[in-house]
Amino acid sequence: MALKVTDGDQGGWAVIQVSGEMDLVTSPIVRQRVHDAVADGRRSLVLDLSEVLFCDSSGVGVLIATRRLIRSCRGRLRLILPAQGAEDGSHVNRVLAALGVRRLFEVFPDLGSAVDEEASPLSA
Repeated sequence: MALKVTDGDQGGWAVIQVSGEMDLVTSPIVRQRVHDAVADGRRSLVLDLSEVLFCDSSGVGVLIATRRLIRSCRGRLRLILPAQGAEDGSHVNRVLAALGVRRLFEVFPDLGSAVDEEASPLSA
């Protein structure tokens, strides 16, 4: 399955929606979209990964690099990783938890809560 990445804005947040597979071949596309958003002055970023069906170590590397980049420019990063999504449950959520890095991210179940300043992230 190919990777599809779309950009948008909601409530002052840049939203990058990713669907498909994040692997060695496709992860650089996500990395470039994040860099483009930051280069455009965007400091509040939501990565919607609810439709990612597969994520390998290169995809995780992009997420960690994104976190580092956003933190370096004093921005905010939120991930959308629903408990049930991408068919049988968020693959990315399971991968991040298995690697012990899930706690590094503010995770929300949907876009509405991710862009809501009052919403609390899901527990790790």
